[in-house]
Amino acid sequence: MKVADLQRSTGMNPIQTGRARKKPGRLPGMPDGLNDVRRNSFADVLKEKLGRPQGVKFSAHAMRRLDESRVNLTDRQLQRLDEGVRKVAEKGARDSLILLDNVAYVVSVKNQTVVTAVGQDRATNNVFTNIDSVVIV
Repeated sequence: MKVADLQRSTGMNPIQTGRARKKPGRLPGMPDGLNDVRRNSFADVLKEKLGRPQGVKFSAHAMRRLDESRVNLTDRQLQRLDEGVRKVAEKGARDSLILLDNVAYVVSVKNQTVVTAVGQDRATNNVFTNIDSVVIV
């Protein structure tokens, strides 16, 4: 007995192979209001990620420190910070201190993430540990 015949005899719907869903992007079993989710293919997500400019990211802690010190980075300063990270990455650094316009940034080079930032107002009597390079940009 074929699987389709067995399913019919037990009241189950036969398996339908080779047919795509009629409504792509719809998730089965979801309420109508939530069922308009579109699924992106891996290629679409990859194109989107590659199309975005890659640059240094900031941890929540670093953002808080910059806010406390009232530091506002310009596009040019962000570009210089990115250049500093790129330079130390080429040298094989893992964690670096980047000095940029009276602000010290501790950067995880591998993750391209600013871990913390110390403004001029808090720079006195600070000791930076666990860094393997310093860049002045």
